[in-house]
Formats: sequence, structure tokens, C-alpha cells
Amino acid sequence: MTVSNLYPTGPLRALDAAHHLHPFSDMKALNAEGSRIIVRAKGCFLEDSDGNRILDGMAGLWCVNIGHGRPEIAEAVQAQMAELAYYNTFFKTTHPPAIRLAELLAELSPPQFKHVFFTGSGSESNDTVLRLVRTYWAKLGKPDKKVIIARRNAYHGSTVAGASLGGMGPMHAQGGLPIPGIHHIAQPYWFDEGGELSPEEFGLVAARELEVAIEQLGEGNVAAFIAEPIQGAGGVIIPPSTYWPEVARICKEREILLVADEVICGFGRTGRWFGSEFVGIEPDLMPVAKGLSSGYLPIGGVLVGEKVASLMVAGEFGDFNHGYTYSGHPVACAAAIANLRIIRDEGLVERVANDIGPYLQKKWLALGDHPLVGEARMVGLIGALELVPAKPERRRFPDPGKVGTICRDFSFANGLVMRAVKDTMIISPPLVLNHEEADELVRLTEKTLDDTYAALKADGRMG
Repeated sequence: MTVSNLYPTGPLRALDAAHHLHPFSDMKALNAEGSRIIVRAKGCFLEDSDGNRILDGMAGLWCVNIGHGRPEIAEAVQAQMAELAYYNTFFKTTHPPAIRLAELLAELSPPQFKHVFFTGSGSESNDTVLRLVRTYWAKLGKPDKKVIIARRNAYHGSTVAGASLGGMGPMHAQGGLPIPGIHHIAQPYWFDEGGELSPEEFGLVAARELEVAIEQLGEGNVAAFIAEPIQGAGGVIIPPSTYWPEVARICKEREILLVADEVICGFGRTGRWFGSEFVGIEPDLMPVAKGLSSGYLPIGGVLVGEKVASLMVAGEFGDFNHGYTYSGHPVACAAAIANLRIIRDEGLVERVANDIGPYLQKKWLALGDHPLVGEARMVGLIGALELVPAKPERRRFPDPGKVGTICRDFSFANGLVMRAVKDTMIISPPLVLNHEEADELVRLTEKTLDDTYAALKADGRMG
């Protein structure tokens, strides 16, 4: 479906190419092709400058949980701007939106979390995690406990500390990363790395790499383990059921803080308020962002468990010399409060668990029968399809990423935003997705797979 084009695509693309440097982009290639220009959005759909209506299968960038265009957020933002557009939370100062959002987060989060440190993004949240855990151990008289263990192919942001905590090779290849004091272990990616082991066997093997790393590094040198409950940007990697209980056991038996990066999984994505609840762990710290405001305004934070927060409120940290100009920005807090109330009052978390989640999962998993798909997986409203040259082998295409790019381009042309991570296709639609829209998402995905399969057969790339 198209509507009249009110925006001049050509001139806008030219201006974009002339002045705008995009994230994670080869600017020469992007400018040669021309940027897609999104001009408006409502519910689960986007509209571009050519009038094309596009189903937003990625909820923006994993974040628009309540869908696009909610007037409640605009009204809350307008009211707050008229009253107090900005003030900082430094210098013994606060304001009602930061106070109320902190209270609301304490109500919604697991019981060990009664405090939050506000940031402007998920990347800033993970920078804050690094500062918190190292300061915590130093104040306990254990300054050598500095090393943070993370996972290969994890994503924890693109700031210096966030990208260092993440385990992505292309990011580490630029800017002299990772910084010292970060150690990476295996990810729990059974499809790619499980070999002949069952998923349950592989989950234990991957988890026990943490124990081996602690032994090698020395427990007295390790501050924390950080991981996403489900790896998002790494390809929607859902750990085997044995993985997280074993990780939790290892951290509990050692003096190691457990950090659950909830930037993607938080606020209903898995059918629980937080992904750590879904996988059954009790972390000490939870960095959050994205779904905190559904992306309507930039805001993030770190939910700080009592183990760490008790030292801070008792004055053991003294001044915690860390923070941001926009920590607890009043307008962003107002947007987040309105967003969380929508999620709570409309029962979106329960809806993902009991209604739209199971409805879409059944149809999404059936796509695993497609000749191009080696595995279909989904939890809540976050899912992936592994593209393979021959079933049932878990063998990859040569030149990883080329087939995924072909599939992604067909997807966009068909009116669906679906992301490619190498040759894994991933989705993370808004939590307000209805049954009819879920049917459309699956229909467009199946058409995209058919188009990709036909193109690969034509050039001889299918086994």
C-alpha cells in the first residue's frame, strides 16, 4: 500500500549524503545506494518518503515496545517541557520526574533492586556498570578485583567501555579495543558452536568456561560477569536451559558480581518484565535502556542491587565520581514514566507471555520447515531464523553475511523490516503487535524466504 509522497526523496537523500555520518555504516556504499527516509510511524508500521508502508519487525532498534505514535507520551513530554524542560541531578539536586521514575522502577523490578543510577543510553549504562563494580570492590578493600568477564559476540554498546565489554571482532578492530581488564569467553550458541553435543550438554560446557576463566585469572582479580539473558545483536541467541542456572551457581559460589544486560530483554520482550526473570537468575546489577522509554526519548539506567547500593547509601563510596549531564533528564523521565504505565496498565508483559507471544511463536517456528531455514527459534517477541545451504546440516554459506544481506534486501522490498546478523535473520516487533499483524509478518517473512531461495537456486548457492 502506498500514499501520496509529501517528501522529496531525492533532495533529502542528497542532503543526507552531504552532511550526515551514519552509525555502523560504510558511507561510500550507503551514499551510492541512498538512505531510506522514514517520515512517520503509527502502531507497528512505518512510512517512508516514497509513501511505502512498512511493518516494523524490529521495533525501531529493539526499543519501541508500545508501538509508534502513542499520544500519551507526547502529552507527558509536552506537559513536562512546559514545567521543567531541563535540570541536572548533580549538586545535591533532584526533580519530581527522576524521583517518580526511580520509585516506579523499584516497584517493577525484582525485589533486590531498590535503587537506580540514570544514564542516557544502554552504552552509558554499561560504562556505569564498569565503574560501579570496580569501585565496589575497591571500597571493600579488594582493589585487584578489576577484571570483568564477558562473552564473545556479545553486544554491550559502542562506547569505549561498552564496546570493550562486548565481544564483537569488527568493533574491537577499530580504536584500540578492548581496553585492559576485560576477558571474553564462549557464547552459548548451540546452532553454530554446539557440534555433536545436545543443547543441554552444550549449555553446561559453555557455562563452565566461566569457571575455567575464573580459575585462570584468579578469583581475587575478577570483579564481575556480564551477559545478556538472550543475546540480541549477536543473533538472538537463546541459551540452552542448562546454561543460566550453572552460571548463577558459579557466581554465587565465588565472589563474583552477576550483571544481566537488560537493554534489549527488559520491559516485556521475553514475556517477563526482565529477561533475568525469564531465565531464572538474580543479578546484582541490571543495565537498562531501549524499552525504558520505548525509544521515544533517550534514557537509560543501571538498576543497582542491594549488595552494591547498600554501600553507596551508607556512604562507603564517598563521592561516586561518575555521571552524565542528562542523568535523569526530566523530560526523558516523564516519557519513561508514561511508557512504563502503558506497559503495566495495558498488561503488555502478560500479553506477550500468554497471547501474542505464543500466537506468533507457533507460526514463526513453522518457518523452520522452509528449505532455506536450518533453525527457527523465538522467546516472547524476539526470534531468529538460521539460513543454511542444505538441511539438516548446520553448515554455513561461504562468505558469511552475503546471503543474509540478500534476504534482508528482499525483506525491505517486501515491506518488512527484518535484520540480518551475518546469515541469521532476526525480528523483535512491538509488544502491541496484534494477530492480524503477526499473520502479515509471517506472510512477508515467508515471501522473503521464497524470494531469497529462488535467487540462491538461480546462482547455484543452494546445496
